[in-house]
Amino acid sequence: MQLFRANIAHFPTPSTASSTFAEDIVVIHDGGLVIDGKKIIATGSFYSMREQYPNAVLRDHKDSWILPGLIDSHLHYPQTESIASYGEQLLSWLENYTFPTEKQFANVEHAQKIAKVFLQQLLKNGTTTGFVFSSVHQGCCNALFSAASEIDMAIVAGKVCMDRNCPADLQDCPETAQKDSAVLIEKWHNTGRNRYAITPRFAPTSSEAQLAALGELATQYKDVFVQTHLSENVDEIAWVKSLFPKASGYLDVYDKYNLVRPRAVFGHGIHLSSEEWQRLGEADATLAFCPTSNLFLGSGLFDLQTARANNVHVALATDVGAGTSFSMLKTYGDAYKVSQLRHAPIDPIEGFYLMTQGAAVAHKLDDEIGNLNPNTVADFIIVTPRYDELMELRIKPNAEFDDVFFALSILGDDRAIAETWISGQCCYNKKETHYAMA
Repeated sequence: MQLFRANIAHFPTPSTASSTFAEDIVVIHDGGLVIDGKKIIATGSFYSMREQYPNAVLRDHKDSWILPGLIDSHLHYPQTESIASYGEQLLSWLENYTFPTEKQFANVEHAQKIAKVFLQQLLKNGTTTGFVFSSVHQGCCNALFSAASEIDMAIVAGKVCMDRNCPADLQDCPETAQKDSAVLIEKWHNTGRNRYAITPRFAPTSSEAQLAALGELATQYKDVFVQTHLSENVDEIAWVKSLFPKASGYLDVYDKYNLVRPRAVFGHGIHLSSEEWQRLGEADATLAFCPTSNLFLGSGLFDLQTARANNVHVALATDVGAGTSFSMLKTYGDAYKVSQLRHAPIDPIEGFYLMTQGAAVAHKLDDEIGNLNPNTVADFIIVTPRYDELMELRIKPNAEFDDVFFALSILGDDRAIAETWISGQCCYNKKETHYAMA
């Protein structure tokens, strides 16, 4: 049993329309977090935890913060090595950077190498759960799940499915997409902390026959996730309309095949009709807000106010590699800038919610991750905000959490992450430059 001493912040319950994020967050100055094995046992003031658990091994981080492990709800691990490639917009980005990079993942050894680097970047940035697109290759998906399993990390991932409008050596077909996905579901879904996501890349790269085959899988495996892209780019939307003339809109393409439902995560969702907003809310589906990517590719400005008005779940995401950082802190920083341009700034407490409890609730995983509640998995991070002279100048020793979090999101980076704990193990330690999977 271990007792961690630090300031603590988390949301123990989902936020509701009748409350505010400031009312729902719990902040404990000089707090104590108790873990036993893989589970969190209790949180409270340090002195009360010390009194209740006198034999627990003390880990003193008195001037730091303990936060729930961060959740990244949409990212592409094969694109790790193409991050920060120059310019382009969505469709030319895919052609010039994404597809050439993903071809390399036919080689299992390459996939294993990148999977390790990818997970190390998540750990270094305090991300303990990722919703991940692999490539079209089964071996690529296996490599990621295997690497995550070594450290008992919660990963939701899936083999990308594409049977048209992509290079021939990245295509599958309706039958193989369904068969390969089913094999991976049987092997990995709910094995350890792994979950599977049925993953058509986006509507233009899947025929109606392939979407129908994947929809059959979604009907058969009711608790698997679905992940894809939706209404990211104006030219993309026009392309979808030409490819699916009978559909009433982009979302309807997926809806016809039972892919719009709880645990369905749609990346971007920038250019949506009022009917699509309403349908997403009715379906209990989730939009992954990827601000660094949306700005980098010039895709547009996400409309969080309309999402709220339609009761649509929203979770923050990096979208690496069109996204520009693995840091969820920086991701909120850019979300704030997007919301400023929409004249409705996202306050830091809501930003924190969208990468912790809010994401966990959207994905139906809040009994396991996203908070520091008793009996949840001990996925948490230790954050040292005042890590250099500028941060010492900007963040006062007794600053409130909202000010600390906002300053970190605008000025901070992975240097603020001192330790990342997964399933009760320290899997990254900045001071020792130590990774559990190294």
